[in-house]
Amino acid sequence: MLPTILSLIALSAAKTVVDLSGRDWTLTNQQKNVSIPGAVPSHAHLDLHAAGVIDDPLYGDNSIIDNWVAVSNWTYTSPPISGLHNASTASTYLVFDGIDTFASISLCNQTVGFVDNQFRQWTFDVSPILSSCAHSTPTLSLAFTSALDAANYLMNPTTANNSVSCAECFEIAFVYTGREFIRKQQLDFGWNWAPAYSPTGIWKPAYVVQLAAEGEVYVTNSVVDIYRQGQLNNLPPDQTQPWVVNASIDYLGVIPPNATFRATITSSSGKTLLSGPLANVTSANGTITGSTIVSDSEPELWWPVGHGAQNLYNMTLEVVSSAHGTITSVTKRVGFRTIVLNQGVITAEQQAQGIAPGANWHFEINGHEIFAKGSNLVPPDVFWPRVTEEQFRVLLDTAVAGNQNMLRVWGGGAYLPDYVYDIADEFGIMLWTEMQYSDAVYPVTPTFLENALAEANYQIRRINHHPSLAVWSGNNEVEYGLDIIELVLPSAVGVAQKLYETLFLDVLLNAVYANTRSISYLPSSITNGYLSLNHSAALPMVERYNNLSAGSVYGNSDYYNYDVTQAFNLSAFPIARFATEFGFQSHSSVPTYAPAVPADQLSFNSSIILYRNREYPLNYSDFFSSYSSPPAQLNITQQSLDGLGQMSQATSFHLPTASKHSTMGNFTTQIYATQMFQSDFYRAQIAFYRRGSGQPQRTLGSLYWMLNDIWAAPTKASVEASGRWKMLHYGARDIYKSVIIAPYLDEAGIAQVWATSDLWSEAKGTWNIKWYDWSGNPLGGGAADKEGDVTIGALNSTQVWEFNSTALPFGGHTAVAFLTVDVDVNGTKYSHTNRFFPLPLSEQVVIDAIQDPHLELTHTGENKFSVKSETVAAWVWLEHPDGVSGYFSDNGFWMLPGTQEVTFTIKNDTTNGKWAEGVTIRSLYSLTNS
Repeated sequence: MLPTILSLIALSAAKTVVDLSGRDWTLTNQQKNVSIPGAVPSHAHLDLHAAGVIDDPLYGDNSIIDNWVAVSNWTYTSPPISGLHNASTASTYLVFDGIDTFASISLCNQTVGFVDNQFRQWTFDVSPILSSCAHSTPTLSLAFTSALDAANYLMNPTTANNSVSCAECFEIAFVYTGREFIRKQQLDFGWNWAPAYSPTGIWKPAYVVQLAAEGEVYVTNSVVDIYRQGQLNNLPPDQTQPWVVNASIDYLGVIPPNATFRATITSSSGKTLLSGPLANVTSANGTITGSTIVSDSEPELWWPVGHGAQNLYNMTLEVVSSAHGTITSVTKRVGFRTIVLNQGVITAEQQAQGIAPGANWHFEINGHEIFAKGSNLVPPDVFWPRVTEEQFRVLLDTAVAGNQNMLRVWGGGAYLPDYVYDIADEFGIMLWTEMQYSDAVYPVTPTFLENALAEANYQIRRINHHPSLAVWSGNNEVEYGLDIIELVLPSAVGVAQKLYETLFLDVLLNAVYANTRSISYLPSSITNGYLSLNHSAALPMVERYNNLSAGSVYGNSDYYNYDVTQAFNLSAFPIARFATEFGFQSHSSVPTYAPAVPADQLSFNSSIILYRNREYPLNYSDFFSSYSSPPAQLNITQQSLDGLGQMSQATSFHLPTASKHSTMGNFTTQIYATQMFQSDFYRAQIAFYRRGSGQPQRTLGSLYWMLNDIWAAPTKASVEASGRWKMLHYGARDIYKSVIIAPYLDEAGIAQVWATSDLWSEAKGTWNIKWYDWSGNPLGGGAADKEGDVTIGALNSTQVWEFNSTALPFGGHTAVAFLTVDVDVNGTKYSHTNRFFPLPLSEQVVIDAIQDPHLELTHTGENKFSVKSETVAAWVWLEHPDGVSGYFSDNGFWMLPGTQEVTFTIKNDTTNGKWAEGVTIRSLYSLTNS
């Protein structure tokens, strides 16, 4: 239950904070004659649903039916605010941690101010207003303007300043246009995996703060920056230098001039690392800053998961006055680590090691190169006020369970809550963090830039102390968009590049450099890196763009190929230093669809499934034709239903297909097939990029698109909106193991087998390849079986075998190879098994050879199962019923005749253990027969 609006937090004898959270607000819309209870934090959609005015916004096609909510203006009004001091004896402030997005604020019917940025913290001194307030219990009101209307107004050529904007340059638009002109979550306007709700409301906590005397302050933000002495952003530091701790507190109120600024840092065991006053203390403009050097002892370092311990320290910052004692204090949990995105020129030493010339593009943690294994993270819900810490804990635990060490916080959503970074600190997940700009050329009016700078300063300072923070990226794909402009509107390239550089290479880069020295800045998620870096220059970073040298390798890749005939063509995959995005969509499972889609719509081409298929622009006019007229801001584009078509093409081209006897039977089979293809497609690419760690491109990162879903729909996610794992997540977990073996087949039929390790020590052991027919019998008397010794260098890859798959001593139609590597690394054993089949599984001769494995599933314990197969069984899939959440120890696996034990990690069970009776099992064979 939310606290009432009148809850008071007494922080000292006179300082008072009134928490405005609660359900006692009123939400009104005069045009629609709506007046209902409202809440803070909340959104209008959530309050309307709670009051029964609208149905569940995420059910069926309610986002169309209830579109009127997004295009309407709403007013939130508080109940009378009691418990305040006399305005003549106290300074009074309003503090809003988040308002979404355009609102005029009034107190006592007097205007306080206007807000226009979802991502800023807003503070207002309302002492004069409160002094003249006629009521002892004033009320607060926020009148919201529809963000869609605001964007439409600002992008209008008659109102926009065309000399500092370029609406026609580049905007990937989905449902609504003009998002680049406002500072609101960009996906609220729709995306190719998300609906368009454009919610409105006070989405984060809000407070009334009263300070009655000197020496009373209210902390609005704080920053801790920990780095090696002499360290500069984007450059690898000297790891032998001592640590510098720089800290600031942003506050409302007045700090006495004789106050001291102190810091204490202790380990989790209570050992003190640092205690005492900070040096070089300055206090001005509502900020006190100081620094110190940790020179007496070397702290234990923080490492990403899989590479060391996540050592964390408790830090307390105090402002102390002899007259007032402790004026304020801030506690944080920090870690000591250096993390750098190295984009420097390839050195002569690197070239001597076989690395292609060009520029680096990889992360280094505490001086060590690291292979970033992970995915892209998107908002877990359309409505942030109902997102919980537990929701993120489960999601990040899912990433770790999937052998991931990095998540990219995508730049079209919202900046994550502080608790997400706390969880990442604990789990050892590096968070590539983007400022919230995506796929558009943004205006650079003085007002927009001022707004952007205030947003950046607040967010950088709020997040910086977390050791999990890996890099600040200015945007998602905007630099990549400059190439698109050059193709479709070459006359605008110069204008677009100037606008791009003003915002991302001047304002935002300098915001990062001004607030931290420990974190690298990346102007855009996809880039060839910088041409030069000079911290003394007014514009420190000059981008390389397409100034490339033949034979050299630069930058990272963003790769999507929907030509399913080329899905496993190695020559189609990009050669890059880092793979930031790649993917292909699949369906969610029926248990995830069922709560969100009417039962009669659970079929492949139903109108609701078609509507939720956001892959590429939809024919929205068709969807809206049976409803009221679509809003003027809608971006209506004609096109075929590519997403579902692509999935159908992929499964029919690469897998057996068989029609079932019922609509639901066909749907579940199609879901299974799309998830199977998606998993194998990602596995092939991840293995390819990991092999690149031992090739001239020296690829050191793979982040697939995407980890999680925002709603139940066909998407590229590996985890469904319900939290249920797709086959992709199991497949990625397997191919993200520290040591893997994988086959790489070229178009001529030549197969290479490589072993890869992302560990920092040499791996030694053995490998083998064994061939079987689909019945599970050894093939060719072992003539094609191979084995040998293998040594894999630290963070490297090595070829162990090569063969011609078209010249096997037996027919490829019935051949399946199982590849295994077993190695030892510093006394720890690592093993991995993979599989290879030389012919497409959609060929009739292969389909005829696939045998019924006669799978038997036995529940052998509370969360234990035994799977028995009589033949080679491909993509064995266990599906758990509703009522339980968690994941299997293995799933979507291949097995030889025999048994395999599988356990289920239970996260939540509402069935009292009865869920185990509802687990079902299937395999590839189910696609070969009706």
